[in-house]
Amino acid sequence: MATELDQANTKKTLTPELLDFIAQWKSRPGNLIMVLHRVQETFGYIPREVAFQVAEQLDVPLAKIYGVITFYHFFRLKRPGKHKITVCMGTARYLKGGADLTKEFEQLLGTGLNTTTPDNRFSLEAVLCLGCSGLAPVMTIDGEVYGRLTAEQLPEILSKYQE
Repeated sequence: MATELDQANTKKTLTPELLDFIAQWKSRPGNLIMVLHRVQETFGYIPREVAFQVAEQLDVPLAKIYGVITFYHFFRLKRPGKHKITVCMGTARYLKGGADLTKEFEQLLGTGLNTTTPDNRFSLEAVLCLGCSGLAPVMTIDGEVYGRLTAEQLPEILSKYQE
């Protein structure tokens, strides 16, 4: 059985399902965004070799694909960590301690915002709104909401995901 690292290092290619999806969207307006969303949904990010394949399938320049990927914050060029941490950094949440949370995470994880730890265990992202401002400062890990946080609580919360 392949390990997670082996799977991460295998060459990525468009699946038959993605090829069918591209064929359905090829002649529609806005097809590039839709295809890139589906690619990211499949792989968790946009692998370089898959971006080349999408360019070929849609008959668009690779530069256009990378222009879209780098313009929109949603798209990722690197494989995300196993656990996704998002910290709400909207203005009110920032003032209520969101910045303290990110600084503490950077210390605990040894990585910065919008990056992944070297062991690919955690991705740390700042977002403008999680939709629960009343819980500020607030964050999620893998979609689980943690609110009214202090930096001192983070090591214990993080330990749940250390396996």
